[in-house]
Amino acid sequence: MELWSEIRRKVLVEGVSKREICRDYKMGWRTVAKIVEHAEPPGYRSRVLRVQPKLGPFVGVIDQILDDDRSAPPKQRHTARRIFHRLRDEHGYGGSEVQVRRYVAQTKRHAKEVFVPLSHPPGEAQFDFGEATVVIAGERCKAAFAVMTLPFSDAWHLSAYPRECTETFQAAHVAAFEFFGGVPTRTSYDNTTIAVKKVVGRERELTREFLRLESHFLFAHHFCRVGRDNEKGIVEGLVGYGRRNTMVPVPEFSSFAALNTYLEACCVADLARRVRGKAQTKAERLEIDRAALLPLPSVVFEPRRVVQASANSLSLVRFDRNDYSVPTAYAHHDVTAVGGIEEVAIAVGAEVVATHDRCWSKEQTFFDPRHYLALLERKPGALDVARPLDWAGCAAVSPGVTPIGRETEHIARVG
Repeated sequence: MELWSEIRRKVLVEGVSKREICRDYKMGWRTVAKIVEHAEPPGYRSRVLRVQPKLGPFVGVIDQILDDDRSAPPKQRHTARRIFHRLRDEHGYGGSEVQVRRYVAQTKRHAKEVFVPLSHPPGEAQFDFGEATVVIAGERCKAAFAVMTLPFSDAWHLSAYPRECTETFQAAHVAAFEFFGGVPTRTSYDNTTIAVKKVVGRERELTREFLRLESHFLFAHHFCRVGRDNEKGIVEGLVGYGRRNTMVPVPEFSSFAALNTYLEACCVADLARRVRGKAQTKAERLEIDRAALLPLPSVVFEPRRVVQASANSLSLVRFDRNDYSVPTAYAHHDVTAVGGIEEVAIAVGAEVVATHDRCWSKEQTFFDPRHYLALLERKPGALDVARPLDWAGCAAVSPGVTPIGRETEHIARVG
């Protein structure tokens, strides 16, 4: 660049002829003319495309392979090397692999999708679930964590649950609404089966429990197009951000309630952060968001899932892959199981006949020994082998039930 500037100054300022410059600097006339014409080196400029004598005849074949790959399974698409091998073995290509690699990379780069930046008005939200490993009460397990964010302020709320299901979906909304101090006017989702029963083009047939949630809080919904989760890209990024910044190292807590207390504290601390490109902190922008939110309803919403079931001959009702006991008087009856986050209630008609603490594992059986006392009165021979009274051998006895020893139970029966 110093030589470039020196030659231009001699020609344009000092009046030295181009012929003298060619002689003194041993340069060609065209090179000197280019230096005088341009204030800086213009770089290489090709007026015509370079001929590719080796690869040129096979460009159409490569384009067809790449086009067919769009409908192939993602893990079974052609690499540049595989394309080179096919050209060599099937079509007689005699050029190098580097040429094929360069052309494939250029073609794929030009075919990449381009996105439109989106604006996010105050009061709107995005919601999604993620997954992380946690240690609860000394046991390592997978947790489903829910993320709701207000994209205008970038404020977000994180809560964790044993599994992603209807009742945890609802509980996550309730917790996030309370954290934000209001209800978003519109929330964006992917097409989770918790909310969507059926997708018909751009229309959605929604589940009853999602409609109950929406009707209670009065927010509007928006579902992304199938396979287009980028339409709620803010929360998609926060799922990974939340996992990396709040769950590394693997968190250890005595319960999910304690874990959620920790996660909410992380969300509060994050409000002091300023996001790149925005002059205010998250907390300051959240106030603008809150002004646009809907008020929280005065009536408390109950996160739950309702299942119609029946009690079998053992007076057990199956809910969410676990069995819960009911009084033997209701064996062979149709019942309604209502599962919440902490409790499972079983009703016959309008009467609740049994309640148990919720179990989030599977294939467990939970007894309340009191449910079987009337039956043991009629079948005393079963007393010594009754599983509901086998405190050491049964899968579980519902917490809160006072243990009744066999001797005490026998006295109660005889008396």
